[in-house]
Amino acid sequence: MRTPTVVVAADGTDASRSALVWAAGEAQRRGDPLRVVHVLDWDWSAARYEFAGDLFEAERGQAEALVAAAARQARGVAPDLDVETDVLIGDPAAQLIIDSESADLMVLGRRGHGGFAGLRLGSVSQRVATHAHCPVAVIRAEPAVDRPVAAGVDDSAAADRVLEAAFTAAQQRGARLVLIRSYLPPFPRYRGSLPPAELHTPQQDAAERARFAEQVGPWQDKFPDVPVELLLSHSGAASVLVGVSHGAQLIIVGSRGHGVIAGTLLGSTGLQLLHHAGCPVLIVRPGAGR
Repeated sequence: MRTPTVVVAADGTDASRSALVWAAGEAQRRGDPLRVVHVLDWDWSAARYEFAGDLFEAERGQAEALVAAAARQARGVAPDLDVETDVLIGDPAAQLIIDSESADLMVLGRRGHGGFAGLRLGSVSQRVATHAHCPVAVIRAEPAVDRPVAAGVDDSAAADRVLEAAFTAAQQRGARLVLIRSYLPPFPRYRGSLPPAELHTPQQDAAERARFAEQVGPWQDKFPDVPVELLLSHSGAASVLVGVSHGAQLIIVGSRGHGVIAGTLLGSTGLQLLHHAGCPVLIVRPGAGR
């Protein structure tokens, strides 16, 4: 039987170190081992002639030293944590996506080496979050632990996985849980130029809130000690979730599953949240991970 594992990618950047600290705490909360990996982005054109040469060995030695230092940092956060290290070789995003097949959670920093200053999310983190086979957490910085856990909940196939992850995360942290649903009520013909967010629809809102509460009810029964707040909004899901994220310690959303582009797991809402969230973002998907 496979042991559940939290995997964190380390590259020596500040974003990577924040991800490592968060991953160590998360692995400790779950009671899972932590696997620290670094992908050696070796120049294959040079490697073709010198794969076993001194240059490659020097690069690999530096990579092994990097993951060893990261493992020591993780044990400093959680002294009893079972930590292992590994150095992978190849394209960083591709290797992490392959590695995600055997992980229960992949943890990444928002930025890595080689990013452009104006970009909020690194290309490797975006590719892995978009194509990974397991849940992915993207860490901006160490979160404020006195804030609630938040989650966006819709009617998709991932909704139950989002609720399970959200209630579990809130319980593990002793935190309040804020669940958000964004929906557009039926547009009345007389609405004129009013945007959806300003429509006054008390009957539709009451019906939607009742449906939302019914969906959440079984999970409240399973986690009776978790305080829950339900929020409804007529605004777009991305803007609402980004706004809520700036007052949360973790925000959780689901992926849409394999869509029009094979292997793509995120829609525009998930990508906007990864770029603009004010706290760590956890992306879950149906049937993947715990």
